[in-house]
Amino acid sequence: MDVKWFTLAALYNMGDMAVTIEMQNTGDPRARGEIVVVIEHVLSDRPGEWRVSLVGSRANEDWEMKVEGPNGFERSYTLMGSAGEHEPVAIGKLLVKLLPASRS
Repeated sequence: MDVKWFTLAALYNMGDMAVTIEMQNTGDPRARGEIVVVIEHVLSDRPGEWRVSLVGSRANEDWEMKVEGPNGFERSYTLMGSAGEHEPVAIGKLLVKLLPASRS
């Protein structure tokens, strides 16, 4: 059986903020595009360099999300497809919860 892996890497550079997004084995290209837009939007007011990776599993519907940012920030979370956590809006809401409180 031939398994195809898709990698999407996008780099957004906005002044003092850069976001790199990598996605592998995450399905529908339209959904991937929406997810990229949501992640970029959530991180758009955060200074520093950010890296978000989403990797789908071959064994089940789960995706592993890893978020890395300035000052050694690192968080990981398993997104469960059966719980609707692959939806762009759900990923955006979760990302907001994982991030450190923004300074005003």
